Amino acid sequence: MKFPTLIYQDEDKMWIVECPAIPGCVSQGKTREEALTNIKEAIALCLEVRAERGMPLAFETSDVEVVV
Repeated sequence: MKFPTLIYQDEDKMWIVECPAIPGCVSQGKTREEALTNIKEAIALCLEVRAERGMPLAFETSDVEVVV
């Protein structure tokens, strides 16, 4: 399965990765590569827990650009 993710660096220079299709599925790493590796594990674990609890595996998301 493929999931869109959002990756960015925080104020402490840690890389944060979020999977918007799975609420609460977030990981991090000292490097971009480490963060991407970690989110794969986090996604797999979140899917496993959601399946065990009979919850929907993912939610549909879309990219929307907002102008302020």
